[in-house]
Amino acid sequence: MSNPVLITGVGRRVGLHLAQNFLNRDIPVVGTYRSERPELEKLRDQGADLFYCDFYDEPQITALVNRIVSAYSGLRAIIHNASDWLPDRNEVGPAETIRRMMQVHASAPYQLNLGLAPLLQSSSTGRADIIHIGDYVSGRGSKKHIAYAASKAAQDNLTLSFAASLAPAVKVNSIAPALVLFNEGDDAAYREKALSKSLLQREGGLEEMQDTVDFLLNSGYITGRIIPFDGGRHLA
Repeated sequence: MSNPVLITGVGRRVGLHLAQNFLNRDIPVVGTYRSERPELEKLRDQGADLFYCDFYDEPQITALVNRIVSAYSGLRAIIHNASDWLPDRNEVGPAETIRRMMQVHASAPYQLNLGLAPLLQSSSTGRADIIHIGDYVSGRGSKKHIAYAASKAAQDNLTLSFAASLAPAVKVNSIAPALVLFNEGDDAAYREKALSKSLLQREGGLEEMQDTVDFLLNSGYITGRIIPFDGGRHLA
């Protein structure tokens, strides 16, 4: 049996789509989730091995690493998809906001990468990958989500450092999307404004994200890079 792909945050959107696609290709999936959803039961029925883990809780991250190390002899890839998106003005306050954003987007990936590096280096295919799903704002900041943008910039820096430290056995890259997929509740005015920010004026879409992930997994020569996924937004 081939080594599995570990995907954090498999309950919805990008994480769910990636997990379903890998399972449909008979690639084993290990997934993490924070909230139980009906979609998770479908992933379990397809054979996914799912672990509850709240990345805000340090002991749970340590326990997750230990469980995966005990259960598997190797990993093909880690895809860091788990995310949270807190505005700077909210009920928890600025100190807790920056703590949470850094915890989910920087501290948790850092700990998982370090703890699971031996499994990546033991991949049965002779190649392994770490992919951070970042954000377009990591390179330009955000007026209303400063803490979030800073944490994604920290995640990009993890990409550079782990690429250097884990080479040549493990490639490490990041994907920086601007607009992957609208939420069902997004109204027409919001959608029009969001689409106008890029040259291509459309969503990237889940299939395009899958193609980008596949491209990085199939590459034998790309590492330490932040891959734009923004429809030409930098020129709009």
